[in-house]
Amino acid sequence: MMREAQEKNLFEGFLVGRNNVDISLLQYVDDTVFFGKTSMANVKTIKVMLKSFELVSDLKINFDKSKFWAIGMSKQWKHNAASYLNYRLLSVPISYSGIPIGENPSCSET
Repeated sequence: MMREAQEKNLFEGFLVGRNNVDISLLQYVDDTVFFGKTSMANVKTIKVMLKSFELVSDLKINFDKSKFWAIGMSKQWKHNAASYLNYRLLSVPISYSGIPIGENPSCSET
């Protein structure tokens, strides 16, 4: 679904590294993490994909566990986007599978 959204220019991910690898989605066990440009177009596309997943799979997304985070946007924008998705705002730094994210590694205790 993500590949199709990107091909139709409905979602814009990140280009990383020397080879400009397009990163837009990370899935591990029962977690899905979306990576993309900070835009309401991307937020709306994520919502459509999640609703489509629910309809096609007959599974329900646990929105109580779903969180939203954006870099470089106002608190109001983040709140509006999280509310649109029915997510809670994520506070950083976080730990994902034991890996600290959003923290300066040089400031961490060893």
